[in-house]
Amino acid sequence: MRNIAKNVLWMALGVGTGMAISYQIANSTPNPPQTLPFQELRLLSNIFTEIKKNYVEPVDDKKLLTDAIRGMVSGLDPHSDYLDKKEFTEMQEHTKGKFSGLGLEITSEDGYVKVLNPIDDTPAQKAGILSGDLITNIDSKPVRGMTLDKAVRSMRGKPGTQVTLTIFRKSEEKSFPITITRAEINVKSVKSKIIEPGYAWVRVNSFQERTVEDLVSHINNLLKDNPNLKGIALDLRNNGGGLLQGAVGVSSVFLPPGVKVVSTRGQMQDSNNVYSAVNKDYRNYDSKEDVLKKLNPAIKKILLVVLTNAYSASASEIVAAALQDHDRAKIMGKATFGKGSVQTIAPLGDNTALKMTIAYYFSPNGKSIQAKGVTPDLKVDQNEKGDTDDALLTREIDNSKHLKNKQDASDDTQATEDERDEKRLQELRRIEDENAKKTPEEKEQEKKKKPPELGSSDDFMLKQAILYLKGEKFKLSQSKL
Repeated sequence: MRNIAKNVLWMALGVGTGMAISYQIANSTPNPPQTLPFQELRLLSNIFTEIKKNYVEPVDDKKLLTDAIRGMVSGLDPHSDYLDKKEFTEMQEHTKGKFSGLGLEITSEDGYVKVLNPIDDTPAQKAGILSGDLITNIDSKPVRGMTLDKAVRSMRGKPGTQVTLTIFRKSEEKSFPITITRAEINVKSVKSKIIEPGYAWVRVNSFQERTVEDLVSHINNLLKDNPNLKGIALDLRNNGGGLLQGAVGVSSVFLPPGVKVVSTRGQMQDSNNVYSAVNKDYRNYDSKEDVLKKLNPAIKKILLVVLTNAYSASASEIVAAALQDHDRAKIMGKATFGKGSVQTIAPLGDNTALKMTIAYYFSPNGKSIQAKGVTPDLKVDQNEKGDTDDALLTREIDNSKHLKNKQDASDDTQATEDERDEKRLQELRRIEDENAKKTPEEKEQEKKKKPPELGSSDDFMLKQAILYLKGEKFKLSQSKL
């Protein structure tokens, strides 16, 4: 990676507007293999010929070959893919935090599109879409069976155009349509505010080109207005990733200069690298300026807790693992997604590209996060009465094509699935027993309750984080997951 003229490592997650991938944009096309499997290529040619001759309807040559390419690449693992012109352009736009669409952070669940978070001040939020909503149809087209990327493309479009989403809201047990007008979305990747005197909330919702610079600005403003700041809750919940440089930079804001943040290892020598808290590893490639020179050094000694959940992925996991390994912060919340691989974006000409997994990444202590995630030091629920959806959440390990964790001999797919299924069954039974004790009034009240906004006064996990920072008693999760 180091010897390529320009590279951008992206760590998103395949959750619509980004959840767990990492990209390197290279200036050269991949070299062809030294030998080609003639027998298999002849089989491919024969199948191509048979389809052209005998399929019920004529099929375009380009479509057939493009589908063959997609199948070959997507069969490798969940994060490798072939990007056509539109997909490649959208990926590049997303790293800048600017695109046209609805303003949703999404993932997949049971074949549907699940809303992780409607982005603040976007058409989706203003239309009333809530975290946890399931999108079952897009403009009357069923989502089930549709790839997540295709769902994203269907929801994006020119500003001013409309799209109708059919929403299923579990809490209300009903489906209903919402028509939303698309707009240009400018995502602010950093938010911050004082929760109470001496304690602040800093949220990083994605890792973009300006994230490190924006975080430095937020930190400096907090310390300027609150010189006696005692503790910060760094919120990485629902953060599906972004640029590796951003993850290294965010880690470097809180860590001593020069320490190791993350390393990558792969088959190629160029894939084996160490990234540290130094300017060359976190700066944007269009600037040599060290944005951390503007950082108030007082931040290095302020007590820190990091909030995570099942949708904290990739670049978020790099930050969490680095701060955990260096004993800079305690991780509070739920185990992270477990996306510990690096992808390269290799342009193929004609504005298309190949996104391919080339390496695993490792924490400063050499731990692989792949399919395991970051385990919190302090296991805390997002909701006061427990997280009833824990048993239904899906992570990297739940994908049948996930890359195995080579450090862990127990990562046998079937054995892992059986163990997780048993834990899920136990958790579902526990929830069922608790629900049986509730009155009809309590059940009805729960149906009407909306998910709390992150960073709000109703944010239970954040409340526990502030109690921890103050050295007071807080509530640990009773979930077995």
